[in-house]
Amino acid sequence: MIKTGKVIEAMIEYYGSDLRRINHFLKVFSFAKTIGEAEGLDADSQNLLEVTAIVHDIGIKISEQKYNSSAGRYQELEGPAQAEILLTNLGYEKSFIEKVCYIVGHHHTYNNIDSLPYQILVEADFLVNLYEDGAGAQTVKNSYDRIFRTATGKKLLKKMYFSK
Repeated sequence: MIKTGKVIEAMIEYYGSDLRRINHFLKVFSFAKTIGEAEGLDADSQNLLEVTAIVHDIGIKISEQKYNSSAGRYQELEGPAQAEILLTNLGYEKSFIEKVCYIVGHHHTYNNIDSLPYQILVEADFLVNLYEDGAGAQTVKNSYDRIFRTATGKKLLKKMYFSK
């Protein structure tokens, strides 16, 4: 199994001096790892989750170049091809890469979430984005009600945003 540190190094090289993007994926990775472990994912699912969390926004760079936008739909469109290149170069198997690319290509699509790693990645990304975007209380509540499904994700969001 390839260590996630190698994927992190490759993503830092990919983003270069874009510290905002680097810090974002590191935070999402941290929340995803935490939620996945607490939810009891098996080793393969945990690895899929962690690698996907690291590369989930890989499509932003090319989306900004091609469309002058980092909108989710462009990330989903452009991300899988970029993730495939990066993960192939690191030596990942095709079947694993396909699973990562599926989630990368859908991580801003919140209906029809079809796996626990996909759900956890979405929750981890929300935990980070709510903070980074300065979301208000109503947005946080709506996210809790509409997006969060895991007990751990809900617990973290409540502790972070609803505790006094």
